[in-house]
Amino acid sequence: MAVDVYVVDAFSDRPFGGNPAGVVLLPSFRDPEWMQAVAAELRHSETAFVEVDGHADAPKPLRWFTPTVEVDLCGHATLAAAHVLGGDQVFTTRGGELSCVATEDGRIELDFPADPTTVLADPPARLSEALGGIRVASVAAGSSDLLVEVESPSAVAAVHPDLATLSGLPHRGVIVTAAGGRDGVDFVSRCFFPRVGVAEDPVTGSAHRTLAAWWSERLGRTELVAEQLSARGGRVRIDVRGDRVGVSGRATTVLRGSLYS
Repeated sequence: MAVDVYVVDAFSDRPFGGNPAGVVLLPSFRDPEWMQAVAAELRHSETAFVEVDGHADAPKPLRWFTPTVEVDLCGHATLAAAHVLGGDQVFTTRGGELSCVATEDGRIELDFPADPTTVLADPPARLSEALGGIRVASVAAGSSDLLVEVESPSAVAAVHPDLATLSGLPHRGVIVTAAGGRDGVDFVSRCFFPRVGVAEDPVTGSAHRTLAAWWSERLGRTELVAEQLSARGGRVRIDVRGDRVGVSGRATTVLRGSLYS
């Protein structure tokens, strides 16, 4: 039996930018070993698997796999799945219900729970060395990731991580961030997730709910524009609404085909 498979560049308005995600549409979920094998075959940081045989107006079940593990939350692959399905969507996931809304200017906004951080008085030993010797200004923990603030966007760009050391930390990943950037950009970041098989993620939707909590408080604004300084790059718009965060961006389909297995 063949199923539809897509590759979508999320958080990008052009092909070959942003963060590529696989999207597989299924009449019903296959066994996890099969879905994990497909994600490993596609080799993107995340592949979204969506059940599409239910009622058209009902929430659609959604699961995400990296090339090595299933994860509880993924922003860019959710955006990619909503883009494939036409914009406005509600998904049921291991992390709860997620809604996606198409905006008038062509973006898709994901509605996430906010992720407030806790500043660590005693950050992990040798963290600076594990990030290439950069000067660390502050370290905080979110629900899944470690957030590391550094002094400038150029310091973020200069990070050369020791992935083996970072994978040993008790966090899903490490977010390195600084205020400022190009005109119109409030803060920048890079995100490393070797613990779940992703060395550096090009643009990380779920990390921006943690970044939103951090920078909204420090900059005194609820509407922010962020840029992720990976090699592919991508721009994310943020709208903080109390205990919820809107994370939005554009998406571009670059491949559609049939998966035979």
